[in-house]
Amino acid sequence: MRRYLRWAAAASAASALLLTGCTDGAPDSGKGSGDEDGRNGTRTGGPASPSGQALPSSLTSQELDWGECQETPDSPAPGGDWRCATLEVPLDWAKPEGRTIGLSLIRSKARDDDRIGSLVFNFGGPGGSGVSTMPSYASIVSSLRERYDLVGFDPRGVGGSEGVRCRDDKDVQAAESVDITPDTPDEERAFLADAADFGQDCARTTGELLAHVSTTDTARDMDLMRHLLGDEKLHYFGISYGTELGGVYAHLFPENVGRMVLDAVVDPSADAVGHAENQAQGFQRALDDYLKSTGEDPEEGTATIAALLKRLDTDPLPAAPGRELTQSLAVTGIVLPLYSKDSWPSLTSALEAAEAGDGSELLSLADSYNERDSSGHYGTTTHAQRVISCLDDKQRPTPDEARRSLPRFERLSPVFGPLLGWDTAGWCHDWPVPGQHDTPEVSAPGAPPILAIGNTGDPATPYEGARRMADELGKDVGVVLTWQGEGHGAYGSGSTCVDSAVDTYLLKGTPPQDGKVCP
Repeated sequence: MRRYLRWAAAASAASALLLTGCTDGAPDSGKGSGDEDGRNGTRTGGPASPSGQALPSSLTSQELDWGECQETPDSPAPGGDWRCATLEVPLDWAKPEGRTIGLSLIRSKARDDDRIGSLVFNFGGPGGSGVSTMPSYASIVSSLRERYDLVGFDPRGVGGSEGVRCRDDKDVQAAESVDITPDTPDEERAFLADAADFGQDCARTTGELLAHVSTTDTARDMDLMRHLLGDEKLHYFGISYGTELGGVYAHLFPENVGRMVLDAVVDPSADAVGHAENQAQGFQRALDDYLKSTGEDPEEGTATIAALLKRLDTDPLPAAPGRELTQSLAVTGIVLPLYSKDSWPSLTSALEAAEAGDGSELLSLADSYNERDSSGHYGTTTHAQRVISCLDDKQRPTPDEARRSLPRFERLSPVFGPLLGWDTAGWCHDWPVPGQHDTPEVSAPGAPPILAIGNTGDPATPYEGARRMADELGKDVGVVLTWQGEGHGAYGSGSTCVDSAVDTYLLKGTPPQDGKVCP
């Protein structure tokens, strides 16, 4: 994938083919955030500060000025009935009367007079743009569009919401040459130096925002958004990392939760190393399924791919004018088609070409994942992903700890394990601001039923996360729906069983029976 190897828990990764704490930035000792029990102090539908005090009227009485959406550097104007607005939120939720920042919103109003309310989406990442993704995703949720206003937004630090860019295109491409599975002291020093430099680049370009882009900050933004959209309850559809965001919101504001769907669920019980282990297992499971579909023995096929990657570690393949297919780019090129079963044929073609000495197809897949266009311009999803997750995650494994973990990661996946193992040390190495928690707090006693959907073939968010999310949400809150499918996410992926269960819940308020399985 990108220069750094934490693969996105994002719906946007699959679409390229067509991851709580104190809001003042101080480290916290555990899962909680805000006041003593980790929740917002208010017991009404109105938004409040972390201390429970009412927000200033300049925030709660602002008018969302919906107007024609404009073209952005990374996406065209959507046209049609889509309208855009800017929501002002506190930079620092602990100081709601201080400086504000603007969040970009997009909306298409319900088409039926029997409107339920707004349905707010987060498509994952962290770092994915809801403003760019919402219009193209609307066709997938067409059955919901009649009775819901469809609302997408760019979370703070993303896209049109003070979007971060830590490096320019030239520096991003230069970093592709850094060996991210270092085998020598020199390679390890270069790997860690580049990781530290990235953090300093982010601090230089992002300023004080760097300490205020946590998942908790965004969850509080969503409650103010709910209020200004005119909704008593937040109806929400979170995909991938968006499931973690939804869980954090439910913990902070259980009384304000409406109908909430969490699809492709991030395991809230896993710390940073646990997430890397989950992804190593999940992507290997998806790779095994892919290999079986080609008639190849998974163990033998994995060994063949691992041998290819080992060769690329020392001898990159020619791929494009002035560019080579490195080991890290090859792994990213393998990762992308595993997000969607429909893209498996492209993986077969790319692997065959690489074995024949042509790295161009794997490089093209990697470029799609890294949002690199034909002119050499890179998107910024990876930048936002890193600044958000490094503010969320307190854990900072050392290089020695990463080195000792490598045998375990390699057992989980000979293909993906080594890179993910080293990534535990490199991702937030020498990060300029401290992380906030070990794992996010998502317990939500008093909330209505929340639907968590797991897909048994999901590579980025293994399906076990759905049950763990439901368990942590609490008794009579978490409801699990399992799809025995392939790819990242379940809704809109071809299962009428899944789609019908979700639509019935969102449109009628009736969740499926906990534990329901869709074959």
